[in-house]
Amino acid sequence: MMLAPKHDVKLIIGDLSAQIGEEAIYYSTTGKEAFHQKSNENWKRIIHLAASRNMVIGTTLFPRKDIHKIAWRSPDAHHFSQIDHLLIDSLHISHLMDARTHTCADVDSDHFLLVL
Repeated sequence: MMLAPKHDVKLIIGDLSAQIGEEAIYYSTTGKEAFHQKSNENWKRIIHLAASRNMVIGTTLFPRKDIHKIAWRSPDAHHFSQIDHLLIDSLHISHLMDARTHTCADVDSDHFLLVL
């Protein structure tokens, strides 16, 4: 197994299908700005991955209006979710200035554009 040097910034970005809630016990990994009140089943995998790799979930760190937190819209446009996430090395968290979605970007998808 090849290891990346500590000074390299490590990111995991994508549709992780995890709805991260506001469980206070995980604030050191998730932050306090989640869109959902309660987590779904996939959040445990993301929390354990982030904690085991000394990473932080960057999409739940910044205070934003809900419209800038949602990353997915159902085809009927009645359900919204924050399931696209960014994980970043906790050593490099100060390099992350912002993480939000742009709902007006036309990317021909039911997901919104995640901008860092």
